[in-house]
Amino acid sequence: MEKKPSVLIVGGLGFIGRHLARYIHENKLASEVRLVDKVLPELAWLAPEFKEACSKDKFVQADASREQHLPRIFDRANGEQFDYVINCGGETRHSQPDDVYEVRSCGLSITLGKECARRGISAYVETSTAHVYKSGSSPRKETDKMQPWHKLAKWKLKAAEELLKIPDLQYCALRLPHVYGEYNSGYFAMAICLARVHLELDQDLELLYTKDVKVNTLHVKDAASALWRAAEWRANLGKLDRSDPSIPDLFKDPEMPVAFNVVDHNDTQQQHVANALAEVFNLKVSFLGSLASQLAKMKLDDVVDEMNEVSLQEWADLVEKSNIVRPGPIGPFLERDVLKDQDMSIDGSFFEKTTGWKPVHEKFDAGSIREMVDSYKRMGWWP
Repeated sequence: MEKKPSVLIVGGLGFIGRHLARYIHENKLASEVRLVDKVLPELAWLAPEFKEACSKDKFVQADASREQHLPRIFDRANGEQFDYVINCGGETRHSQPDDVYEVRSCGLSITLGKECARRGISAYVETSTAHVYKSGSSPRKETDKMQPWHKLAKWKLKAAEELLKIPDLQYCALRLPHVYGEYNSGYFAMAICLARVHLELDQDLELLYTKDVKVNTLHVKDAASALWRAAEWRANLGKLDRSDPSIPDLFKDPEMPVAFNVVDHNDTQQQHVANALAEVFNLKVSFLGSLASQLAKMKLDDVVDEMNEVSLQEWADLVEKSNIVRPGPIGPFLERDVLKDQDMSIDGSFFEKTTGWKPVHEKFDAGSIREMVDSYKRMGWWP
């Protein structure tokens, strides 16, 4: 019987990391799983269904960006190396200073990459972001022009460039769009909480910009399966000889990061999100439109501050009224960095063609919103 690979997941208690751990556990894919995170499991808002996949015997508390922690992270009792290292870590908050992303995202990736190369690990896979591309109405391919949307994306791109310079590193990255699913506390949690606030205020929800702005999506379970597939593929590929005629043309360019876009088949737009919110909350959801949005954009900070002031106070009142003792990591706080009149639109066909992977959750709809709301209710976060 073929031996199952061992895997080290950095950022293993984060949104994607915990779903990856659960995917591996439920499908019995690995001989050993080690989860590394700076946050203790008790403080990570873990739902009961992650208990076995993220159990204490698999967990190491450490900061993987610090070299002195690397032996504790990588060394195994049997003296062997991990087969796969998957990095789901890094700073995920927006609007942080450059030096925060430089250390916690870029520095983390480079430290891990150097250690993986030194130890001869078969596959080092990075989770990255599709916010690195210059926006365009047609889906962006891996070879398209780069123009990071914000500092978080800028440092992810910088990490990719630096990883390419590490000799013998068997690396690839997945560039992900907006990832959603149970226990999401990011982009979609904000939209859902904002809808709940407007329901309470008995007001229509008006979104910036127009209905056809693209906000491409990927279910977190599909993100998890794609990461595992990428690790398998990269390990099988072995050392990358860019002169080998059998490797995909894209990888023959020494300047090209070994990076894939991964996305569902929905080509999700703001209208899809608005329709889903309207259906679930029985709420009218409309758009300010181009002209009003252009005016709003000129004073975006004021608009965002005003919206946050109203919605955060209302959310706090809702939480108090609902006797929620331990509010979760969700809320209606609007981040200026994610409010862009730009299309998040990517073409994922290259990854699917190269690896044979396909998404199971093909489209974002009202069921996607309900799944997230139900998960918040189970955790006691939902007012």
